[in-house]
Amino acid sequence: MVWLADFTTRASGTEETGLLRLGRLDVPDGGLVVMAIVNRTPDSFYDRGATFELAAAVERVDRVVAEGADLVDVGGVKAAPGEEVDAAEEIRRTVDLVAAIRAAHPDLPISIDTWRAEVAREVLAAGADVVNDAWGGVDPDLAHVAAAAGAGIVCTHAGGLPPRTRPHRVTYDDVVADVVRRTTALAEAAVAAGVDPERVLVDPGHDFGKNTRHSLEATRRLDELVATGWPVLVALSNKDFVGETLDVALEDRLTGTLAATAVSAWLGARVFRAHDVAATRQTLDMVASIRGDRPPARTTRGLA
Repeated sequence: MVWLADFTTRASGTEETGLLRLGRLDVPDGGLVVMAIVNRTPDSFYDRGATFELAAAVERVDRVVAEGADLVDVGGVKAAPGEEVDAAEEIRRTVDLVAAIRAAHPDLPISIDTWRAEVAREVLAAGADVVNDAWGGVDPDLAHVAAAAGAGIVCTHAGGLPPRTRPHRVTYDDVVADVVRRTTALAEAAVAAGVDPERVLVDPGHDFGKNTRHSLEATRRLDELVATGWPVLVALSNKDFVGETLDVALEDRLTGTLAATAVSAWLGARVFRAHDVAATRQTLDMVASIRGDRPPARTTRGLA
């Protein structure tokens, strides 16, 4: 559940950023949004294909909504290198799932994780509301497709890498300056293409085009991206930078993920892409309550 803000300034010192629109969901400043990951892939790094079958994917959507997800992000191609998945196969994996989600949850915002305009066009027609472009605008038609559908778009920093490639000895003079420059340019281009400014988000792209030190710095200095005024989405969940920082295996990255989530929320991020929805929801609710944007669920201590 997204909580509304009573305050006009954040505890971190950043100013009010205004309304964010995700499908039919209006998120005022102070609202913290959980974006649940639903992978329609047989080889995703986290769930190893657990939701590849349509029924399993739909069941996950029902479960994460019950756990507090505010929107779901559907993907048909894993981000890492692997078996080639052409546009037709990506469409096959995602269109029927999005249609099923829309039928079961008429008001739930749905995002499609794709870098291809032709895929986005089909999935938006099936009921999606947001295009999550994790590869930094490699398809210049993507923003135009989002605009034509009245959809939102996520503009992500990937360091200029082509889709599904890993960074190798990548360097930046200042990684955060590069993040700010590239994502804001993409956001401005999206608005120029006709996307509603209230439906545009930016994402620093943890792990994408970055080593672990870059991702840590992007987290530590997230307030610099927040200060641009564009709503910030972070995709931190079980990423390699968490595993390397703590020297833990994939199945042991939740604690580190939630720590990064809390820091990012405190610094002003507004949307959080997550595998572990219930834990993320509790973390964000606690941050919102400490910050003064959400009342405690109950306050009987010292009063009974």
